[in-house]
Amino acid sequence: MATPRRIARFLASGALSAALLTGGGFATVIATATTSAAAATPAPSPAGEISLKATPTEVKAGEKVTFTGRSKGLPIGTKVVLQHKNGSKWTTLHANTLIKQGSSFSFDNTFKTKGKEELRVMAGNWTSPSTTVTIR
Repeated sequence: MATPRRIARFLASGALSAALLTGGGFATVIATATTSAAAATPAPSPAGEISLKATPTEVKAGEKVTFTGRSKGLPIGTKVVLQHKNGSKWTTLHANTLIKQGSSFSFDNTFKTKGKEELRVMAGNWTSPSTTVTIR
């Protein structure tokens, strides 16, 4: 089976051969090879979006926080993971779920450490805007 890369190589080599046989310039060869390779490259997948809402946004340590959200452009069954900001890096927590029918998700998590947690969810290559939960 011919792959897009093989097709692009074949077209580029054909264009090079034709240009050399007819005495064409180097710019013609480059333009044809570039056009052929671009035509064989698959289109990028549509952009995805994901949102996040925490309820409540202020809890006592050990109390449950429910996280809900919706996705757009992400397939049903995509894994959604909760992340918190640790210094300047995002760290994945042990709270996750799957996007269900209707492109929504929901899960609970508890926090034991007091303070403010900056949180987001990640699904595939997409991340939600962050939200803050205060733990007293």
